[in-house]
Amino acid sequence: MNKPASPDFRHDMPDDLRAVLKSDAALQAKWDGLTELARNEWICWMTSVKKQETRDEHLQRLQDDILGGKRRPCCWPGCPHRRASAQKYFKD
Repeated sequence: MNKPASPDFRHDMPDDLRAVLKSDAALQAKWDGLTELARNEWICWMTSVKKQETRDEHLQRLQDDILGGKRRPCCWPGCPHRRASAQKYFKD
């Protein structure tokens, strides 16, 4: 049975993403142009993986995709903290 989504689904900005945004003005400008919900989806997508190697790959892809004009992670069911229906993709 799926747990209900958290009423406060927003994730904190991880330090590694904060550092990348601070070092790249173009990326920061594109990031700032995203909605709060879109930024949250990127953060959740990037941090939901188990291995550091995969997280590093997600951080690089986040940069490439956002600079390329993408507004949401591709093929992502959505933050499971926001939508109970997406929780089936994640195990606590």
